[in-house]
Amino acid sequence: LKAVILIGGPQKGTRFRPLSFEVPKPLFPVAGVPMVQHHIEACAKVPGMKEILLMGFYQPHEALGRFLVSAQQEFKIPIRYLQEYAALGTGGGIYHFRDQILSGGAEAFFVLNADVCSEFPLQEMLEFRQRHGDAHGFVILGTTANRTQALNYGCIVANADTQEVQHYVEKPSTFVSEIINCGIYLFTPAIFQHIGEVFQRNQRELVLEESSNGWQRAEVIRLEQDVFTVLAGSGKLYVYKTDGFWSQIKSAGSAIYASRLYLNQYSKSHPERLAQNKPGGPVIRGNVYIHPTASIDSTAVLGPNVSIGEGVTVGAGVRVRESIVLHGASLHDHTCVLNTIVGWDSTIGRWARVEGTPSDPNPNDPYAKIDSETLFRDGRLTPSITILGCSVTIPAEVVILNSIVLPHKELSRSYKNQIIL
Repeated sequence: LKAVILIGGPQKGTRFRPLSFEVPKPLFPVAGVPMVQHHIEACAKVPGMKEILLMGFYQPHEALGRFLVSAQQEFKIPIRYLQEYAALGTGGGIYHFRDQILSGGAEAFFVLNADVCSEFPLQEMLEFRQRHGDAHGFVILGTTANRTQALNYGCIVANADTQEVQHYVEKPSTFVSEIINCGIYLFTPAIFQHIGEVFQRNQRELVLEESSNGWQRAEVIRLEQDVFTVLAGSGKLYVYKTDGFWSQIKSAGSAIYASRLYLNQYSKSHPERLAQNKPGGPVIRGNVYIHPTASIDSTAVLGPNVSIGEGVTVGAGVRVRESIVLHGASLHDHTCVLNTIVGWDSTIGRWARVEGTPSDPNPNDPYAKIDSETLFRDGRLTPSITILGCSVTIPAEVVILNSIVLPHKELSRSYKNQIIL
């Protein structure tokens, strides 16, 4: 068994700015560890997993290199980064590196998108495939969305008895099905034959359209639109439906929601990562992750759903909830931080209030997903999570509401509903 994690590249993750300026999006910390570490940990737990490949078009990056070395040591499994020469799409990348994926005689391999957060029921997907007795079948992980939100995802129509996928549409314009694609797949080497057919079809089409000024590439292949739509109804593609948590991490606001889902899971999977109330320590409400190097005043109140990074300083009387505070940040006495991501090495002055508007799914709808809201609506900034880029300084006694502050800014006054360039 092997696993491939698709991490994209620098021109992706634009909705994640200004946070993706400092660190590749897959390394952004969610619930205290890099986003993609949750994927690696889930893959490393599957018996028989021989190798994990990260695939994307980031230039080899110091931070990425350091992360891979530490992850290999922690999970005792070979982890390599395969760099695409260009953005090849979700299917083009694995087709380009098919020899690397199949080396060592891989019988099956998982493909996971890095920008999802999930319980990753990988073992269950393997067992599901064995139960269906089809050694050559491919499995998509699916989950249920509500009818209106399903249109934002790949929709799957499956046979209720066999779970065979009969129809697949990526982001349909009208309602097709409330079962959506989670971006986590289990393939056998036979998938490369199907991707290869798309590649050859693309090449033939490009030869016919010689006038297409050369910017299209035959190698750019999208698993969803180009491969699954064709495989649906052929008896080779199945959907395994999960009831576990799942969410996309497209915008910075969705990172806070993903952090909540993972922190919630820690009570079962990593109780040691959750902070406890101790005599002489800060007040902890709900699930909170605190890096061991952070220094937190005993009168601070943290939680629920707070993640405090390396070397963070939190002063007296500070209140933090539903927020991610990244390493080296400093919250001076009596600041209040709600629904906010505080960037690396940022400083918030005394008695300042920094607040955003959560973009959570509807709590009364069990199938609601987070909306990938647009930044602007009717020419105005949509109220959302407040984001401070790295090294932002906020003076004492100001209020920052629903704003995005780009890195290295020193603010002098209060702001509301603004992008501060």
